[in-house]
Amino acid sequence: MHPRPIPALLAGATALAFTLSPLAVGAASAEPGEHHQNQRQHAEHAVFVQTNGLTGNTVIAYHRSDSGALTLSGTYPTGGKGGLETSAPVDALASQGSLTYDVGSGLLFAVNAGSDTLSVFGVSGDRLHLRQVVPTRGSFPVSVAVHGEHVVVLNAGGGGSVVGFRLHDRRLSPVAGAVASLGLANATTPLFITAPGQVDFAPDGRHVVVTTKKNGTLVVFRVRHDGRLSARTTTASVGAVPFSFVADRFGHIVVSEAGPAAATTYDVHADGSLTPITASVASGGKALCWLAAVGRFVYASNTGSSTLSAYATDAQGHLTLVQPVAASTDAAPIDQDATADGRFLYVQDAGAGEVQGFRVEKDGTLTLVATATGLPAFDGSTGMEGIVAV
Repeated sequence: MHPRPIPALLAGATALAFTLSPLAVGAASAEPGEHHQNQRQHAEHAVFVQTNGLTGNTVIAYHRSDSGALTLSGTYPTGGKGGLETSAPVDALASQGSLTYDVGSGLLFAVNAGSDTLSVFGVSGDRLHLRQVVPTRGSFPVSVAVHGEHVVVLNAGGGGSVVGFRLHDRRLSPVAGAVASLGLANATTPLFITAPGQVDFAPDGRHVVVTTKKNGTLVVFRVRHDGRLSARTTTASVGAVPFSFVADRFGHIVVSEAGPAAATTYDVHADGSLTPITASVASGGKALCWLAAVGRFVYASNTGSSTLSAYATDAQGHLTLVQPVAASTDAAPIDQDATADGRFLYVQDAGAGEVQGFRVEKDGTLTLVATATGLPAFDGSTGMEGIVAV
């Protein structure tokens, strides 16, 4: 979605003019068993969507039926504010992973880019309970990732940074010294093309990877046992504007390239270096940015052409485009996530203010099963970003 020259995308983005639809608001009920410190609740049959509201960020919760249909179940304030990157074309945060669910702890994490904080929710089924709001020790957080007791947040503003936290008894605490600079030169509110796109753990759980869009690099930090970050390694991206990545089922990472729309697989080595395997496989669409792994497939959002493409990987990391158009979406698909059982994929349509749900077929095609409307469409001044499906 963010090719380096970006003329065609920006031209298309300026044609998008959508009004903010009203949101139905549900009561935020307390998490059952919250008074029992060690009793854990978990997400079940739910889809969560972050509205990224500039005056008050919220998470919208939907109940997911066995057929994949969505029913609004509640709206939950995060205790913070959303943000809008400068000159963002159709996605306010220009990132992947702004809303993250951790199965092990049963917690949902949401960034508040406009207030430099991270919110932590306990989850029971499709209901949320706000447990914590913590500073991210940087400006404009856009992505969060969890692995065991380690949590990392990506701050996109200023020099940019990756910040480490420890998760204990379902509460976050900052790790002393766990602030690693990316050495960028952004304003406090970054320009979308110069902002980093995502932080997440590599499949080995011992490294975190950061994508930098304009710099065209993949930056890797080692996570020490105490949560501190060390041994930075930088690898040039094969394609232009690396935006996001996911791990395939064989332990490789698949990186999206926004301009031109393509994806590349990499091996992650013990020293944090990356080696490309299959390079820059075109999706057949425009402005590929967001990815989701579903079984043997990796789905890509072609934001500029309003389509989803399906790739497949094998044990050696070879990447093949199996469905150039696995599904057509409404305007400007961005962030996406799949259910744990791999049956359904849910996608935010930023231009339409919708979430669409698709059933994943055996050949990689997608069948529409749900459309949730009334979400904040991107209009140049606001827009939703962040989705979790369980």
